[in-house]
Amino acid sequence: MSRTLQLKAPAKVNFRLDVLRRRPDGYHDLRMLMQRIDLCDDLEIALVDTPGITVRCDGADLPEDEGNLVWRAAAALLSLAREQVGVSISLTKKIPVAAGLGGGSSDAAATLMGLNSLLGLGLDETALMNIGVKLGADVPFFIFGKPAVATGIGEELAPLERMPPLWLLLVNPGVPVSTAWVYRNLGLTTDKVAAKLPVLYTSADDVCAILANDLEAVTLKKFPVIQEIKDQLMAAGARGALMSGSGPTVFAVFADEGPARRAAESIGERGWFTAVVPTI
Repeated sequence: MSRTLQLKAPAKVNFRLDVLRRRPDGYHDLRMLMQRIDLCDDLEIALVDTPGITVRCDGADLPEDEGNLVWRAAAALLSLAREQVGVSISLTKKIPVAAGLGGGSSDAAATLMGLNSLLGLGLDETALMNIGVKLGADVPFFIFGKPAVATGIGEELAPLERMPPLWLLLVNPGVPVSTAWVYRNLGLTTDKVAAKLPVLYTSADDVCAILANDLEAVTLKKFPVIQEIKDQLMAAGARGALMSGSGPTVFAVFADEGPARRAAESIGERGWFTAVVPTI
C-alpha cells in the first residue's frame, strides 16, 4: 500500500450566487453555479508510524493545528482508520487565502479523498461528501469534481453536463474578506425566488448572461476597489466580470487565452495578484 500521495487542490469560481433565505440554523439557503479552475494548491500527504497529525503550510500564514481545515479533515478520516498510524501533510498555497476561491475547502476535500485512498477505507463519494459538509459548505463540491448547480447550503449538487471551455483572468487586491462577516451584513429581509437558469451553456456569452452574486454589493461597499477592478477588466475586453464567492477576488470571462493574457498585462501594473487560468 502506498504511504504517500501528491495531490492538487483546485480553486473555484461562482458564476452565479443567489442567497434565497436565512435558515433557522443561522445558515443561508443558496443557489450557486460553480466550476473549478486550474489554479491549484499542492498537497503531499504521507502516512507515518507515529500517531497524530502534522500539518506544514508554505505560501500563507495559516494555522497548522485544528484551526486548519486540512488538519480537521485528516482527523475525521484517521478516526475511521483500522490501523494506528499518523498523518503528515505538507500544504503549499498557490490560491490566495480568504479570497472567495474556495482554497481551504478544496484543500480539505483533497485531504479527505487522499486519505480515503491511503488508508484503504473504501468510502464512496456520498460518504466523503457527508463528512466534508461538516467541515465547510463548499467541501462537497470539490469532492463532486464537476461543474454543478449547488443548492441548500451548497451541499446539494446537480451536475452541469456541458460547460464551454473558458479562460478566466483572476484579480485579487489583497484584502482578506471574512465570509461570516459578509453574510452577517447581507441584510436579507425576505425570501428570494431564484430566477430560472438555463440548463445548457455553449459559449462565453451564455455564461456571462447569468453572472450575478448577491454577496457582491456587501463586500463592494467595504472595498470599493472591487468595482474599480471590474471596470478595468471590462475596459480591457472581458466578456463579463464578477466577484467570486464572498470576495474580494474578481474574475473576468474570456473565450480565448490570448485576450485574457493581454488584459492581465494591463491590470498587473497595479501590483494586485493576477492569474490567467482555464476552467476545469
